[in-house]
Amino acid sequence: MPQNSSAPLLAVLSLLAGGVSLASAQSSTPSSAARPTVNQNINYADGTYTAKGWYGGLPSSITVTLTLKDSVITKVGVQTHATDPTSLDYQRRFAVAVPKVVIGKPIAEVKVGKLAGASGTPDGFNDAVAKIKAQASK
Repeated sequence: MPQNSSAPLLAVLSLLAGGVSLASAQSSTPSSAARPTVNQNINYADGTYTAKGWYGGLPSSITVTLTLKDSVITKVGVQTHATDPTSLDYQRRFAVAVPKVVIGKPIAEVKVGKLAGASGTPDGFNDAVAKIKAQASK
């Protein structure tokens, strides 16, 4: 095997060892599947909206109230429904933490992950936000 033919193989092995997949090494433009799809062309009507968000296997729920102005969240409230003390604690901590994360953000961009130790409650929040987006769409 000539020496020059091993250079591409070494480059691929180097990329793979560095945690970069071959697929991403081949293309500098991300595929549409890799890009988040946020439609920022939707305008949402100003107002206060409420929706119940469901999550988990039991299932669990929270009620979310959002106030929108120019498609931006200006106020948020979370009503907890858990009866189990541990679940209720997670829901309450989430309810205290979420305003710092979403107030001032366009609703089209809001999707929360694990927050204040709660890993399931954000799923309920995101479910409620999706329902509110549908209610507020112009």
